[in-house]
Amino acid sequence: MKKFISKITGLLSLATAAVISVSAIPNKTDTILQNNSSVYDFSLKTLDGQSINLSKFKGKKLLLVNVASECGFTPQYTNLQKLHEQYGNKVVVIGFPANNFGGQEPGSSAEIKTFCTKNYGVTFQMMEKISVKGSDAHPLYKWLSTKSQNGTCDNAPGWNFCKYLIDENGKVVKFFGSKVDPLSAEITSLL
Repeated sequence: MKKFISKITGLLSLATAAVISVSAIPNKTDTILQNNSSVYDFSLKTLDGQSINLSKFKGKKLLLVNVASECGFTPQYTNLQKLHEQYGNKVVVIGFPANNFGGQEPGSSAEIKTFCTKNYGVTFQMMEKISVKGSDAHPLYKWLSTKSQNGTCDNAPGWNFCKYLIDENGKVVKFFGSKVDPLSAEITSLL
C-alpha cells in the first residue's frame, strides 16, 4: 500500500509541475512573439478595433510614427498623407496615437479618427492609442527602441512624430526624430 501511495504522490507532483509550467506561459495577445526577430512578430488593433498582424505588410517598407492631435508637429499629418499617396507602392505609413508627451493625444479612438480624417484627410493605417515610452510602453515600441532585440536601434521616441523606417524584411533601418519631415530626402532617399 505504501508503494501505491508513493506512486500516486509522485504522479500528483508531476501533474502539479506540468500545470504550473503551462500556466507560466505568457499571453501573446498584442505582444512580441518569442523570437524577437522582426516587426512582423507583432499584432495590434486599428482605431476601428480590428486586429492586424504586421506580417500583413511583408515585402514593403514601413514607416511607423507615434502621432498626437494637439502637438506642434501635428501638421506633419499632411506630409504623412502625401508620403502615403506618392510612395504607397514602396512604403506603408502607420500612425500610432500616443498620449506620452504633454498629454497631447487625449481623445478616444473615434475622436482621433474623426480629427485625422476631417483635418488632414488621413487614409493611411492608424492604430489604436498605445504608450510608446516608459514602463507601460507597448511591446512593439519596446522592441523598436531596444537594440539587443531589434539589432539596430536604441532610440525611443523623445516626443510626438518620431519615425522608424522598417525594411521589407521587418528589420529596423533608421530612427528619425520629430523634426524630420516625412517627405524629407532623409526619408524618401531610403524608400
